[in-house]
Amino acid sequence: MTIDHIDLSRIDLNLLVAFDALLAERSVTRAASRIGIGQSAMSSALARLRVLFGDELLTRAPEGMRPTPRALALAEPVRTVLRQVQTLVRREEVFDPRTVVRTFTISLPDSTEVLLGTRLLAHLRREAPGISLLLRSVDRAHLLEEIDADRIDLAIDLSFRGQMHHKQRLLYRDSYVCLFNAALVGLTPPISLDDYLRFPHVLTSLRGTAHGVVDDALARLGLARTLAVTSPRFVAVPFLVRSAPVLTTMHARLAHLFAETLGLTVSPAPVPLDDVAVGMLWHASYDDDPAHRWLRDLLRRLAEEAPVVA
Repeated sequence: MTIDHIDLSRIDLNLLVAFDALLAERSVTRAASRIGIGQSAMSSALARLRVLFGDELLTRAPEGMRPTPRALALAEPVRTVLRQVQTLVRREEVFDPRTVVRTFTISLPDSTEVLLGTRLLAHLRREAPGISLLLRSVDRAHLLEEIDADRIDLAIDLSFRGQMHHKQRLLYRDSYVCLFNAALVGLTPPISLDDYLRFPHVLTSLRGTAHGVVDDALARLGLARTLAVTSPRFVAVPFLVRSAPVLTTMHARLAHLFAETLGLTVSPAPVPLDDVAVGMLWHASYDDDPAHRWLRDLLRRLAEEAPVVA
């Protein structure tokens, strides 16, 4: 398509910046604060945007401002254009992790924070001291919405169902093992299926339901286990296991770390369980961002360097 320079020159690029902030914040006041202008200036920008696109774009609602269907349809194209402009302007800049100053918001489960967080933090302090992290728990119900609103830079979780404007990359694969306090349960690895079912279990459930992959696997065998505790926190589980004659089934890398730290015992799970894939998800507009790409590559490298256990 031929560019109409005269027509395009009438459009203020700052209006697209204001539009992106308004869609992210759903509030004139917060959007103004986000880009550093006054509330009246943002209100004026919204009025001009409504004329430009021939649509109300945002309407008042009890929970704040609600985007119209037209605004939602424009959200991704506008975000992509802004990211492309930003990348174009920064293209000649040489990325140096030693001098960059930036905060990354990462959504991840506490299990991944334990496995990779310590090594990531140590690396950043050595190689990129200007980069800080804002870590958040995974909210799967609103994860894609948070990424699209630019409130999350990167998400790490077991599985994703992103859309066309999201990018994904595998971090690592892991298997399941059983973890217990051998002094309390009187078992030695490998434990039998009978012993596995004889003791109550501790389950980690991010969904808050007392059912997991182990229960599905046992159901296929016509069996069931007894649950003693269901917790949403992976890091609490080894302390529960250490204190009582119970078993838990968790990812192997995490289980071996807990076993080494807390004096617990690891055994192969006596029920067939599929391996899990842990991956990263981010908005496609950050795909060519030098700092974002550097962080993703670093996480992948740290995951690959982590000890892999059978």
